[in-house]
Amino acid sequence: MTSASFPDALHSQQPAPDRVEKLALYGWLIGDWEMDSVVHDADGNTQPGPSGEIHFGWVLEGRAIQDVWILPGVFYGSTLRIYDPRIDAWRILWSDPLRPYFGQQIGRARGKDIVQEGTNDANESTRWTFTEITPNSFHWIGEKSPDRGTTWKTEIEFFARRVVK
Repeated sequence: MTSASFPDALHSQQPAPDRVEKLALYGWLIGDWEMDSVVHDADGNTQPGPSGEIHFGWVLEGRAIQDVWILPGVFYGSTLRIYDPRIDAWRILWSDPLRPYFGQQIGRARGKDIVQEGTNDANESTRWTFTEITPNSFHWIGEKSPDRGTTWKTEIEFFARRVVK
């Protein structure tokens, strides 16, 4: 039995060596980010939302990535992204105890993008896409489908930039 503290037991400094190639899909996110948001209303109109921050880190012996997304007054949540070699994809668990909102998705590369699809706790179809990816920026689009994926409605977008320290 070890006497490691909780943060020491949770956090890792690098990806697990036995799956480093597969972990690269999200591994480029490791670090700190700032973001601007755009909110879409039910009629499709957009308005600027608050600015926020995101922090990504290796966890669970480097076999998963955990992040914290903070948009003041809107949400304060965390994602656990775990690569599952049985399905050659990522299992995504999102939790926002502030609202409360919970969701599960499967994440995969789709061309140059990363697309996560699944359901939220209201059993609605969700699709979250990382697009326009560069080493220091990305555009994130959150969509929901009222009809199990026939049509999609954008709810929110984030434009993230890496924080350089």
